[in-house]
Amino acid sequence: MTIQEKKIYPRTGDKQTVYLKNVIAGQSITVGDDTIYNDFVNDPIQFEQNNVLYHYPVNHDRLIIGKFCSIACGAKFIFNSANHKLSSLSTYPFPIFFEEWGLDIKDVANAWDNKGDIVIGNDVWIGYEAIILAGVTIGDGAIIGARSVVTKDVPPYTIVGGVPAKPIRKRFPEETISALLDIKWWDWPRKKIAQNIDAIQSGNIEQLR
Repeated sequence: MTIQEKKIYPRTGDKQTVYLKNVIAGQSITVGDDTIYNDFVNDPIQFEQNNVLYHYPVNHDRLIIGKFCSIACGAKFIFNSANHKLSSLSTYPFPIFFEEWGLDIKDVANAWDNKGDIVIGNDVWIGYEAIILAGVTIGDGAIIGARSVVTKDVPPYTIVGGVPAKPIRKRFPEETISALLDIKWWDWPRKKIAQNIDAIQSGNIEQLR
């Protein structure tokens, strides 16, 4: 077991930033190594309770977050149970109140539209108070602007922002993006990553090939 698999706080004296993987208890949330969450309002250890919303076991949906992601304070992941069924003639969630209406408890999930899991790639930066909705996949290397509401999939290495979030620009030329997706440096052994931090930070893609 590595240090990163055991420790909660990456920096000495900083109780606002956590290795997210090491504070998650639920089986329906998966977080990759070195992904961090910062919260200067609430205890970041309470991420699962404060930031992953309407995530009820009855729906079997999942939150999957990759490696080396940076998640800013107040980012929220809103799951399917927050939805109301749009194909119904009423938005009232009758199946939730099965006792009141003589309905079958096994049909509770019929109260909402199920759009699927939330999947976050590797090396993704999610800005302050951004909201990610159910069914969204965010590609590797993407950036989500502060207070954006992400309703649709985000391609790799794309910056999005706004309500609803829309593409602003690609972070790099397509050739560089293709190379990064092929290299997948986040899957390298830690020693190899450490040896190449200068190249990663300076944008030297040729050195990583």
